[in-house]
Amino acid sequence: MLRRCGWFIAVNSAFLLMIALLVAVLHLGPVLAHNGIPWDRLLGFSALLGFGGALLSLLLSRWTAQRMTHARIIAKVTNDEERWLLTTTARLAHAADIGMPDVAIFESDSPNAFATGAHRDHALIAVSSGLIRTFTRDEAEAVLAHEITHVANGDMVSLALLTGVLNTFVFFLAWVLGYAVDRLILNGRGRGFVYVGAVLVTQLILGPVAMALVMAYSRRREFRADAGGAQLTHARQMVGALQRLQTAPVALPEGLQAFSIAGGRVGRFFESHPPIETRIAALQVRPEGRVEPYFS
Repeated sequence: MLRRCGWFIAVNSAFLLMIALLVAVLHLGPVLAHNGIPWDRLLGFSALLGFGGALLSLLLSRWTAQRMTHARIIAKVTNDEERWLLTTTARLAHAADIGMPDVAIFESDSPNAFATGAHRDHALIAVSSGLIRTFTRDEAEAVLAHEITHVANGDMVSLALLTGVLNTFVFFLAWVLGYAVDRLILNGRGRGFVYVGAVLVTQLILGPVAMALVMAYSRRREFRADAGGAQLTHARQMVGALQRLQTAPVALPEGLQAFSIAGGRVGRFFESHPPIETRIAALQVRPEGRVEPYFS
């Protein structure tokens, strides 16, 4: 956990240093200061909200996911399905060289699963009751392997890093532009309605762009998770699981769709997952995948 936090802080610090160097190289500091724009303080506030929010979301991801889905962690085996889930997850986790995740079940008629958690050796993998009822064990094993690969690749951490960087950039640029517009129109100090309006408009424009970039990365990591699932099980199992999902409705809260096996459809540029037919085609072209741990 300390190593991941160190990596998170290092990447965020590098991003802040890059902005500071850019301001210095372009000699923007004196110009901004002359116009009453406290860019250094705005950068600090942006980092606090952007990176801090992303880190807090990551640290609370397990707790949030359990509350949103009412997932029940299997602490004591009560039936054969639970026993199979635990033994299969343990075998896949060992093959992927990660710690045994907690395994949970949440009630939903929709077949789905998700992985979350800030630590690759203390993650949470949850499957729906609908998946247990409707999938064969080969198909369910492939789904578990897909989620195990997400954990092994550190996808939750990398997605939080990207989100933090983009949010910081959006906050910083919106506030700087707000000060600039307010100063230009009213000769104010960033406290009037013009400042608020400029900040809101900038965030409304840049926010969706940042979200589209995050979702583009999310779609890319799904191909990696499918490839890892194919390696941990077999390509035909992963393809079979995806084919089964093609006709299944998605019934996860929006905040968890990026961490699930199926995802959701909310517009081409804002989808967390590629079309299932595209994922199947990728596996058929390259049937064998490999698990690439994000942290060595």
